[in-house]
Amino acid sequence: METATAVQRKAPRPRADALRNRERIVAAARDMFVEFGSEVPLDEIARRAGVGNATVYRNFPDKDALQREVVCSVLDRVSEQAEQALAESGDAFEALSRFVHASADGRIGALCPMLSASFDTNHPDLLASRERIDTLVEGLMARARAAGQLRPDVAYGDLMIAVTQLTRPLPGTGCLDIDTFVHRHLQLLLDGFRAPARSELPGTAATLEDMRYA
Repeated sequence: METATAVQRKAPRPRADALRNRERIVAAARDMFVEFGSEVPLDEIARRAGVGNATVYRNFPDKDALQREVVCSVLDRVSEQAEQALAESGDAFEALSRFVHASADGRIGALCPMLSASFDTNHPDLLASRERIDTLVEGLMARARAAGQLRPDVAYGDLMIAVTQLTRPLPGTGCLDIDTFVHRHLQLLLDGFRAPARSELPGTAATLEDMRYA
């Protein structure tokens, strides 16, 4: 009787070119979600990635699977940036600021599928990534809040939704050079988050669920 280890050894490893194609598809989808939104057609993603449609479907049976892979990859990238920021000593608000700017460079705008009502934010493949980023960013914000640097009425949803939206261009194709001014707008956002507050925020903090069902 074969052991589980022996069976695992017999499992074929993905070819290097197959792995590269998968990475190219995910990278192309990530950039196109930022530029055009999550409804971009799969054949356009294939064209951007330089692969055939069949290769896309061989890796991802449908758009939901590709969107989920992109979201997981971006969440993991952003989580790594948050971990680095938390590990830094010194000014708590500056650590939060560095995380915000780094997350923009990490294409956090590609999380836009999460705002769609059809996207399953509770899919098992996503839960660990979601919990990780939630905990890390809440930790960064709590540290800045405890230092008296972050206004107390700003919540996790305010930060993540604002950053996700500010790192994406306006609808259409005329604003694809958003990277030239996104960090300027993010700095304006961060200045508004600083304590002491200069105004009273209306309403309550938005959540991803609020945005999905608005």
